[in-house]
Amino acid sequence: MKTLYLDNFSGISGDMFLGAMLDLGLDLDHLKAQLALLGLEGYHLHISRQQRGAIAGTKFDVHVDGHGPHHEHEHHHGHAHPHDEHEHEHEHDHEHGHEHEHGHGHEHGRTYAQIREMIRASDLSAWVKEKAVAVFHRVALAEGRIHGQPPEKVHFHEVGAVDSIVDIVGACIALEMLGRPRVLAGPVVEGTGMIHCAHGQFPLPAPATLEILRERGVALSQCEEPHELVTPTGAALLAEFAESFGRMPELQPEKIGFGLGGRENHTRPNVLRAILGVAQDGDVHDWETDTVAVLETNVDDMPAEVLGHLVHEALAAGALDVFHTPVQMKKNRPGTMLTLLCPAPEADRLTAWLLTHTTTFGVRRHLCERRKLRREMIEVQTPHGPVAVKVGRLNGGVVQVSPEYESCRELATRAGVPLRTVYDWARRAAETT
Repeated sequence: MKTLYLDNFSGISGDMFLGAMLDLGLDLDHLKAQLALLGLEGYHLHISRQQRGAIAGTKFDVHVDGHGPHHEHEHHHGHAHPHDEHEHEHEHDHEHGHEHEHGHGHEHGRTYAQIREMIRASDLSAWVKEKAVAVFHRVALAEGRIHGQPPEKVHFHEVGAVDSIVDIVGACIALEMLGRPRVLAGPVVEGTGMIHCAHGQFPLPAPATLEILRERGVALSQCEEPHELVTPTGAALLAEFAESFGRMPELQPEKIGFGLGGRENHTRPNVLRAILGVAQDGDVHDWETDTVAVLETNVDDMPAEVLGHLVHEALAAGALDVFHTPVQMKKNRPGTMLTLLCPAPEADRLTAWLLTHTTTFGVRRHLCERRKLRREMIEVQTPHGPVAVKVGRLNGGVVQVSPEYESCRELATRAGVPLRTVYDWARRAAETT
């Protein structure tokens, strides 16, 4: 199965990731065309061949008009202005990747909520939009927790926001262009020393980087390199896409790419090595992965008809799934546990929705990783007309066939035949396609 292994022995940043993808052979013109769908202006890309520690690779830079290249690793850490993109008030020699601008300058920037709406309103693919918002949400959530703000209000300074949008959305576009391979990563290694913040110095790892990795449960170690190696954007990309962190599995390499940071390190080349190949391990699967929020609450004072209506309304509000389970509550009262699954970036909004639309006084929540079959919709022919069928694939084979209810119902009504008959026709047709 197609696998991308990120050998992040010298850390990772958004620009290093995109440099590695371009070095793998990603089509730059197609990347630019897809980024243009955002309608984001005021920047241009600069791609060059350079060397770091005698390793030749691709250097990816975002030049923001009037500011020049923006490097994620020149952090100016400050108040809730996320990213390897926050505008920190200092000159840092971190040209590892991008200059994280974590700082002030709110008056000319964008909030996470504004960036999220920009991505959702674009003509990018549904998958790219979903993943880009999820990566941004990880950064905004971390910054919000550090600075005591809701994620929607976390502010990205203008230069950092443009840089972060290009890096994060570009990374998602790149993975889709590669066919959405399974992503694995090496152990996460950070440097040592101090970074300059708006109000003084702070030890590595940067607070946002550490919070992002903590939220995902990723182990982190430090090496002797006296610089920041892992940026918040790099950490968020790893947290969202990498299924596991460790040694490279049995992998037949097909292409190898090197993404370069902007600085020469002291102890190791400032390089992210990306290896694209076919995994040989029989336990490795080509399923899709994502992270969802699980919201739960117990109620004992809502009529059954209200609960039924609530399920319908929650799905309309954006929940991925909703169900209720009988439970035994305090004082031996029978009650109902209402469970709602939603995309992680929607957890706050739907938590507030539950508190408003139910009688509960509190909602439990946690993040959960999912493994999903690769799916596609096909149309099959039956004796009375076409029917839409959802097909689930694993490791190249079809393992699930599910006729769509509405399509079957409409055909059954029109043809005057039992619904079950249409289901059987559709399933047999799909299995022989």
